[in-house]
Amino acid sequence: MKWKKIGNILIIDENLEKEYDGRLDELLSIHNVDTIAKINNISGQMRKPNIDLLIGDKTETIHKENGCFFKLDIAKIMWSKGNTTERMRIANLVQDDEVVVDMFAGIGYFSIPIAKYSNVGKLFAIEINPDSYYYLNENINLNNINNKANNNNNSQTNKDNKIIESIFGDSAEIAPKLSTDRIIMGYVKTTHEFLDSAMECLKPEGIIHYHETVPEKLMNTRPINRIKKAAYGREVELLNNRIIKKYSPGVVHTVIDVKIY
Repeated sequence: MKWKKIGNILIIDENLEKEYDGRLDELLSIHNVDTIAKINNISGQMRKPNIDLLIGDKTETIHKENGCFFKLDIAKIMWSKGNTTERMRIANLVQDDEVVVDMFAGIGYFSIPIAKYSNVGKLFAIEINPDSYYYLNENINLNNINNKANNNNNSQTNKDNKIIESIFGDSAEIAPKLSTDRIIMGYVKTTHEFLDSAMECLKPEGIIHYHETVPEKLMNTRPINRIKKAAYGREVELLNNRIIKKYSPGVVHTVIDVKIY
């Protein structure tokens, strides 16, 4: 990695820290940032970072990606820059007036671009982490998302003029109470444990974007087999299977798109 820039904060690794030992202030000027930090690890279901502040004390920032603004606190929330292309890919796939459920919405990584760049009818963004949920709502407002609905008179699925409805809680319990055309399952650790809830949420015909970390040699078998098992006899059509990034040696972060009948 060496470094990545999130808003006005620079995240560096140990190698770059050693390279600039005693002169980290040079990096402030080179990258035009206010804070330099190092992430030691990310732990737990909530994916909370453990960080060291090397220079500066501000951990909250606003990051711009694909024309969208994301407010976050790097001491509380993980930010992955490796999914930039994937977030826009999904936004471009959403069809007019669809109902979409983002089961692990985070701070709006997928939800915000979808609302901004598609004519989605309604998007339910579910998030269980209170810090992420706070910033999800901040980002809905920051990007003026729900005001867009007031100028869109074509939607037949959005009766309350709110494009994104944020919901705090466990998607395993919440998703089955909804009915949707498209589901985004962007969590990678135990995503398969939520497939039954996703199937209950999906209309008789719909699409799931399913993420998983998987040994590369199993990427063409394990994810699709898990989905077929959860489908309980419904037809499963594989639309796409792609690697987003390397996760660890021999392990990849993959996403597969499937259509369920």
